[in-house]
Amino acid sequence: MTLPRPRLTPAIADLRRAVRTSLPSDGLVLVALSGGPDSLALAAAVAFEAPRAGLRAGAVVVDHGLQPGSKDAAARAAANATALGLDPVVVKAVAVGTDGGPEAAARTARYAALESAAAELGAVAVLLGHTLDDQAETVLLGLARGSGAGSLQGMAAVNGLYVRPLLGIRRVTTVQACADAELEPWLDPQNDDGAYSRVRVRRRVLPVLAEELGPGIPEALARTAEQLREDSEALDHFAEEIAEDLAEHTEAGISLPVRSLEVQPAALRQRLIRLVVASEFHVSLSRAQTLEVARLVTDWHGQGPIDLPGFTAARSGGWIRLAAAGTDAASAEPVFTP
Repeated sequence: MTLPRPRLTPAIADLRRAVRTSLPSDGLVLVALSGGPDSLALAAAVAFEAPRAGLRAGAVVVDHGLQPGSKDAAARAAANATALGLDPVVVKAVAVGTDGGPEAAARTARYAALESAAAELGAVAVLLGHTLDDQAETVLLGLARGSGAGSLQGMAAVNGLYVRPLLGIRRVTTVQACADAELEPWLDPQNDDGAYSRVRVRRRVLPVLAEELGPGIPEALARTAEQLREDSEALDHFAEEIAEDLAEHTEAGISLPVRSLEVQPAALRQRLIRLVVASEFHVSLSRAQTLEVARLVTDWHGQGPIDLPGFTAARSGGWIRLAAAGTDAASAEPVFTP
């Protein structure tokens, strides 16, 4: 069965325009299709735009198996994708673990399935149906958790394999696009389950903010995310350039000169520490851990080495010495290369 071509409405036009500007130049793209209105509207727009851009377009449906009827819902989503003209269409059943809670565990299983499907099919991109509303919810949750700029900048429009064409599109538009195209999305009951923090933000918190502060809250949060992402990318770029000049390798790890760290603004100094630790020891420092290392520069009063996951940090001879766990960071001398 092939679905009839829908008339062009404002909602459908908005979706197609967003997809058109997000597609890669060639290869196979896959839509991550849950069957809900966001991903179904995305699938319809991709099915229309991809052939016109000289691309092949398929879909991946992930069955999390978390509720009765999930297998049937996945089969319906796959049938919709085929009817839209997407090919290939694959269904991936996954086993969801428990690490990090139900939302995080489901997300981990889903992305693993998407990456597996992309590798098997040779896809150059996986398109995700996250909307402006999802971005606003992500920013608000990050703000509530005190997660810092990394969370407040929300989701990237492009992140490696993943592309999110709809970050500038409201959820109401995807729902309308489905109605205009006579597509029947699957409404996941978990999207109304108040046990999930994201659902509570969507159903309770954002409506209260809109009522008390006026309309446009999701758009404002999304703009904030975009601005923070721009700032963060600039600071990361500066940190990478500075690290190349300052960092000196040692037999056990890497060292940074105290005097050069002292003169940096706090944001750059802390980025330098996180960047060097991540590149040398493959460890992602929390803010508290980063500040603990930074105090060796800004609040030095003779304290000893700091034990952190996978490495130790110590101040010695005008250097902040970072050494692999089990070695003496304080005595590790820089290895200068000509």
